Amino acid sequence: MATDLVAIRHDLHQHPELGYEEHRTSDVVQRELAAAGVEFKGGLAGGTGVLAHIPGGEGEPIALRADMDALPILEQTGLPYASATEGCMHACGHDGHTTILIGVARELINRSRSGQLAQPVTLIFQPAEEGGAGGRRMVQDGCLDGSVIGPPISRIFGLHGWPALPLGVLASRPGPILACADGFEARITGHGGHAAMPHLCTDPIAAAAAVIQSAQQIVSRHIDPVQGGVLSITRVEGGTTHNIIPESVFLQGTTRFLEEEAGEVLHTQFEKILHEVSGAHGCVAEIDWKEGYPVTRNDDAAWQEWDSAASQRFGRDAVRTMAPVMGGEDFSFYGQVVPACFFALGLCPTNTDAMPSLHHPCFDFNDDAIPIGIDAFLALCDPKG
Repeated sequence: MATDLVAIRHDLHQHPELGYEEHRTSDVVQRELAAAGVEFKGGLAGGTGVLAHIPGGEGEPIALRADMDALPILEQTGLPYASATEGCMHACGHDGHTTILIGVARELINRSRSGQLAQPVTLIFQPAEEGGAGGRRMVQDGCLDGSVIGPPISRIFGLHGWPALPLGVLASRPGPILACADGFEARITGHGGHAAMPHLCTDPIAAAAAVIQSAQQIVSRHIDPVQGGVLSITRVEGGTTHNIIPESVFLQGTTRFLEEEAGEVLHTQFEKILHEVSGAHGCVAEIDWKEGYPVTRNDDAAWQEWDSAASQRFGRDAVRTMAPVMGGEDFSFYGQVVPACFFALGLCPTNTDAMPSLHHPCFDFNDDAIPIGIDAFLALCDPKG
């Protein structure tokens, strides 16, 4: 591995940027692509997305994707290259993903110049994966249909660093691998007043408590256990002091599911409980659903291609089948347009049993995984290369 790739990763880590604000990160990507002689187009998906194209042989054109944005988390790693931007850090490893794709670009352009690249390859550096749906905007801007640079894409691959997997191990699965992640905001309204005279009030806190308790029955009693699902109420706000019954209570949360049928049941049953339980307490309720990322679903043929290429490159023992995860990923938007495969890249050092998880203030991408991620992508570009 080129030693400057680690330096690039550390530089990106030290200067994290939130979704659609990745101007410096985008400049670094464009600087490295230009230095390698790779053709690219910047300014996509609202200004920071970058699309690169590397000519190849007669094989079907493929795309490889990396995300670039950070998270609004106060870093606690104590590293010499820790975030210099207070309250913002690369807690999900996108600094590593971006660095890996820069390394891939360098190798592929050399193969292209020597006539050893089997097919054209498009590289997607996208903004705003963390809730901003940057993948959708890259698709809308034409990054898969050949209208920006390079030919139309036949299939796409993406990776994500995975702390739960040992370094040197890759994992994926056919079918759904990451969940649809919808959100909701609800308000239960009653009639406030003095806490010493609750009989003159209609208490929305009591109604909210009943809704929260009843909602826990949805997954266990209404969802097919084989399909599964998640409904989590993660924010409850109501009241201002000890002696006032408030006028309303605010609830916020999320639903997660791998099959659309399960999602419909989650939404329908929660709305039913929200309105009917609130009504039984004399309150009224309203809800606003926030559409999240679709299910990230691996195409069977694309997964088989990944599994074969990874096994040939790293050995069968290093390639695993993983269980679905209820986290969401905007890589799903690419898979709605072309066959796609998303896979996990092991990060956990071999001398330890665990490392800080994704979205944790002490998380740091494992630099030793950079060359493995590069090789995993290169194997897909030319399994025999």
